[in-house]
Amino acid sequence: MTKDNLINEAIKIRDKAYVPYSKFPVGAALLTESGKIYTGCNIENAAYPVTCCAERVAIFKAIADGETKFSEMAVAADTKRPVPPCGSCRQVMSEFFQSDMTIHLTNLKLDIKTISMENLLPFSFQPEDMLEK
Repeated sequence: MTKDNLINEAIKIRDKAYVPYSKFPVGAALLTESGKIYTGCNIENAAYPVTCCAERVAIFKAIADGETKFSEMAVAADTKRPVPPCGSCRQVMSEFFQSDMTIHLTNLKLDIKTISMENLLPFSFQPEDMLEK
């Protein structure tokens, strides 16, 4: 699987986004270490806080299918710059992705920013931060 294939999957899944309120479709494609791709699109709700972003949809689909090891992700939207994930997605990503995992952020003009999880959300809150001493 190449970076371009993963980006194309992210762009393609945008068409399935349910975005009647924002009109802002986003797509994500997540590659597992086993070679499987999980895609996700954003799904809105009239009660806006329960909306789910594309990145989390892809991650949650993979987790629900028993996949827990990931190697790469692409996120795409129609933006001026490569689309940045929201804070909620960054936190979820930081829990399930290794700090050196590659994430490709892009727009429909194929401007691409490739970044590691650590650089996307440095000093993130982790499960071990909740453990008692």
